[in-house]
Amino acid sequence: MLNQDWKANWIWGGEIESPRNEWRCFRKSFDVAPHGGSTDQTSKTLRISADSRYVLYINGEQVGRGPVRSWTVEQFYDVYDVGHLLIPGQTNSIAVLVLHFGVSTFYYERGRGGLLVQLDQIGAEGTETILTTDATWHTAIHAGNHTRSSRMSCQQGFTEYIDATLWDGDWASEAYDAAGWENAGLIGPVGTGPWTTVKERDIPLLAEAPVYPSRVLMLSSVKSFTYSTAIDMRNVMVEGSENHANFVSFTGYVATILSVQQETEIVLGFPSAGECTTAVSLNGVVLEEAAFTGVLPERYAAVTLHKGDNLLLIDVSGLRIHTGKLHLGIYSDSDVVLRSPITAEQQSPQASAFIAIGPFDSVVDLDHQETRAIDFEDPQYKGVLNKVSGPADLALYSSYIRSIDESLVSEVDVFGLSVWKKESNPRVIPAALQNIVIPNALPGIVPVYPGLDTELIIDFGKELTGYLTFELEAAAGTILDFYGFEYMTADYRQDTFGLDNSLRYVCQEGRQRYVSPIRRGLRYLMLTIRDASQPVKLFNVHFLSNHYPVAEIGKFHSSDPLLNDIWEISRHTTKVCMEDTFVDCPAYEQVFWVGDSRNEALVSNYLFGVNEIVKRCLRLVPGSKEQTPLYMNQVPSGWSSVIPNWTFFWAIACREYVEQTADLDFAKEMYPHIRFTLEHYLKEIDQDGLLAIKGWNLLDWSPIDQPNEGIVTHQNCFLVKTLRVAAEMGALSGDAEGQLYFIEEADKLQTAINKFLWSEEQSAYLDCIHVDGRKSDNFSVQTQVVAYLTGVAQGERRNVMESYLTDAPAHFVQIGSPFMSFFYYEALSEAGHVSTIVDDIRQNFGQMIDNDATTCWEMYPNFAENRPNPDMLTRSHCHAWSAAPGYFLGREVLGVRSKAMGWTEVDVMPNPSGLTWARGSVPLSEAGQIDVAWKLIGENKIEISVQSPESVKVNIIVPNGYEGIIREKKFI
Repeated sequence: MLNQDWKANWIWGGEIESPRNEWRCFRKSFDVAPHGGSTDQTSKTLRISADSRYVLYINGEQVGRGPVRSWTVEQFYDVYDVGHLLIPGQTNSIAVLVLHFGVSTFYYERGRGGLLVQLDQIGAEGTETILTTDATWHTAIHAGNHTRSSRMSCQQGFTEYIDATLWDGDWASEAYDAAGWENAGLIGPVGTGPWTTVKERDIPLLAEAPVYPSRVLMLSSVKSFTYSTAIDMRNVMVEGSENHANFVSFTGYVATILSVQQETEIVLGFPSAGECTTAVSLNGVVLEEAAFTGVLPERYAAVTLHKGDNLLLIDVSGLRIHTGKLHLGIYSDSDVVLRSPITAEQQSPQASAFIAIGPFDSVVDLDHQETRAIDFEDPQYKGVLNKVSGPADLALYSSYIRSIDESLVSEVDVFGLSVWKKESNPRVIPAALQNIVIPNALPGIVPVYPGLDTELIIDFGKELTGYLTFELEAAAGTILDFYGFEYMTADYRQDTFGLDNSLRYVCQEGRQRYVSPIRRGLRYLMLTIRDASQPVKLFNVHFLSNHYPVAEIGKFHSSDPLLNDIWEISRHTTKVCMEDTFVDCPAYEQVFWVGDSRNEALVSNYLFGVNEIVKRCLRLVPGSKEQTPLYMNQVPSGWSSVIPNWTFFWAIACREYVEQTADLDFAKEMYPHIRFTLEHYLKEIDQDGLLAIKGWNLLDWSPIDQPNEGIVTHQNCFLVKTLRVAAEMGALSGDAEGQLYFIEEADKLQTAINKFLWSEEQSAYLDCIHVDGRKSDNFSVQTQVVAYLTGVAQGERRNVMESYLTDAPAHFVQIGSPFMSFFYYEALSEAGHVSTIVDDIRQNFGQMIDNDATTCWEMYPNFAENRPNPDMLTRSHCHAWSAAPGYFLGREVLGVRSKAMGWTEVDVMPNPSGLTWARGSVPLSEAGQIDVAWKLIGENKIEISVQSPESVKVNIIVPNGYEGIIREKKFI
C-alpha cells in the first residue's frame, strides 16, 4: 500500500526519541458496529509496524509479532485479518508491546521509537477506517522491564530482566483499565522520517507452535558471585557508537572502590574476558597472569582486600571491539560495597559506582576503508596502571575522568552467575520433577537448599529457535535466572562466550505465566532459582518454536543410517535458520549474512521449495548501497562491513533464483543493482588487471593466506564468475551492451589471474599477493577448488586442478568449514566425483553425529585443536551455512537435477556411491514434487522408480556400468 493510502500516524511516548532498551505498552478501546447478518461480506484488516519490534494483542489474545527486519527508510508492515477476533456491537481493545532497541545491531539500523496501526473494514461499498494510531491512544513504559539489562551480543539487542512485581501482567487483557497512562505523542503521518516509505510484508507470517523439553537433565545446589555486573564499555568510550555497529578501538580504564569492614578474601571474576580486560590492578598492584585461573576467556583471581577502601582499576582498552562489554563478578563471604572513586560533586546525576578514565584515544574502524591506528603504547595511557594506586592519584588524570552512567551498568550479570560457581553439588533428580517438561496439569516441585540456590539443566532434545515460555507458582521476590546454551557432555558445558543468552524473572506472589518477547536459540536451558522462601511449583517450561512456514516436502532415506542422520540434521538446521530471512544461526547472531544465504537457498530449494524468502533476502541487499557501493555482507545492519565474496555470491544467487523460478521480471529488477556494485568493484582493478581491494577478504576459517588488503586469488576467481553471471543477467534484461562489457571484463581478469597468480613451481594458484608485492608462501585446497569451479583454470591447468580435488598435496591448507565444503562438493560434482562427496560427508559430518549433534556445526571438530579449550569442538552448534548434505544427497545420490528454468525439465540420474538403495522427494519449485526410489539388484542392475507431475519432463538416466529397470508414473 502506498504512503498516501494511510490515515494512521506514527506515535510514541515520553521525551526521548530513541531510548535505550525501552519496552513501551500501547492500548486503545474502540467500537465495532454490528455486522450485517449472514450476508455480511465485509473483512476487517489490520496493518501494523513498529520500531524496533512489536507483539500485538486484540481483546487479550496474542495475534502476532513483527515486523520483519527492514532498512529504516523502507519500513515493512504486517497485515492481519482480524474480523474473527472482534466482537460486533461492543467495545473492543487493542494492545501492543513495542520493544525499541535504541542501538544499532547486525539486524537493525537505529531509527527511533514508533508504532503505526490502522484497522480497515473492506466491503462491497468500499473501505471504512475503524481505527488508527493517534494522540488518543494510551501508552506507558513497561515498568517490569529493567532497561539496564546488558547487550546479548554485538549482533543482537538486549538480555531480559523482568520484575513481575512492578508491572501488571494483565495489561494487554480486554478489560484492563489504562486510565492512568499518558496519551501517546504524535510523530507524524506515514512518510515521516526516518521511515520515509512503508511496504507490505513480502513473506508469509512465521509459523509458531509450542515445543516441550525432553527431560530435566541435571539438578544441583549451587553458589555463585555475591555481586555481578556487565558494563557497556563501547558506549562509555566511543561517543555515538550506539548509532552504528562498526568496530571501535579505544584506550582507557574503569575504576571503582571496593570497601570492606575488615580484611577480606574475595574472588574477583571476569567470566567473559574476551574484550575489555587487558589488565587488572588492585591498590596499584597489577595482577599477573599467574594469579588467574580459568580457561580463556574465563579469568578468576583470589585476592585480599584490606580494611577500608580498595581501588580496583581495569584496563578496558581494545582493538576492533564490537560488543565492548566488561563482565565483572565478586564472591565474598562478607559485604563488599562498591562506590565511585570520585566525590559526589564530581559525579553526574545518574552516576554508577564506576568511573571511566579515558578514552585517551578512540576510532571507528571499517574493514573497507583506511583507518587511523591507535597507539597502544602511548605513555599517557600506559602510565595510568603504574601511577594510580589509590583515589588520590586520580587527580593526575582529572581531565580524562568521568562517571559512568548507571544506564550502561547492568544491575546483574546473569551470564556470569550461570557460568561461574563457587560451589556446585549434584543432586538426585526426583521423578516428579520431570513434570516440568510434560504438558499436563501436575507441577514439578523444585526443591530449596538452605544457603544455596537450586540449578536445573533442561534438555529440549534438539536445537530450537523461538520464545521461552513458563508457568509457575512462587512467593513474591523469588528469582528465576534462565541461561540458554547449545552443547554439553557428561563433564563439559560449552558456555556461549560472546552471547549473553539469559533472562532474569522476579516473581510476583502466586501463580503466573510469562512469554518472552525476545527470540532465542538453544538446546539446553539452565534454570537457577534464587532467594526462594519456599519450594517453587513449576508447571511447565516450553518454547514457542518460531520459524519460516514450510512443509517438509524434501525427503531422503538410504541404506546408510549415518547418511540418513546427517540429512536429518541438515534439514533441521536449515529450518531453524529460516526466520524472516535466512540467518546464519539461531543463537549467537540471528543475522542475515548475504554470502551464507546463497548456499542456504540452494539447500532450502531441495528441502522445502519455498521461493518468497529467497526473493526477499536478495532484494534486501541493494539497500546497503547508502553505506557502501560494494554492498554489505550482512543486511539490514548497522555494521558497514564488506566481504567481497559475499557480494559476488549474492549476484550469483540472483541468477540461481531466476533459474529456480523462471522469474525474468526479477532478473530485470536486480540486474541494475548487480551492474551498479560490479562497476564499483571494477574500479579496484590494479595496473596488472587484478582485483586489489581492502576489505574482509574471507572464504574459509582455515589459515588461507587471505589478507584484508592486497590481491586474494579466490575472490579474483569468484569475481570472474560473477562478471559472467552479470553478463547472463544483462542478456535476460535486454542489455546487449552490458552483456558484452561484462564478458570482456571477465576475460581480462581471467587472463590476469593465470598470468600473475599461477606458480609453475607448485603447479598451483597462489593464495594471494600481499600489498607490498610479496607472493604468498601458502597454497591451499580452497584456492585450487575455486579456480576449478569458476572456470578460471583451463586446459592442462584445469586437469591439474581436477586431480587436486581428490589428491591434493599434503602441504596445502585443508578445508576447515562446512561452508567451504559446499564449493568443494560443487567442484567434485562438476568433475563427476560423486562418491568422494559422499565419503567426505560421512567423514566430516559423521563426526558431528558422533558428538550428539542435532544440527550442523559452524566448523569441523578438528578445528578444536587450535582453540584454547580443546573440548570446544566448534563455536556455533547450529549454522545453516553448514547444511550442504541437505542439497547434495538429493542432487547427487537421488540424482535429481533441474535441466530448465522453473524445473520444467528434470534429469534423474542416481549415483549409488556405495549404497544399495535410496529413496526420497525433491520439491519442484511451483510444480509440486518429484519422488525417486532406486535400488541395486545384484551387481550390475538398478531399478529406478520415479513419480512426477505431468507438466514436468523427466529424463531418467541409468548410471554408467548398470543395466536399468525403469518405472515411471505421472500425476496430473
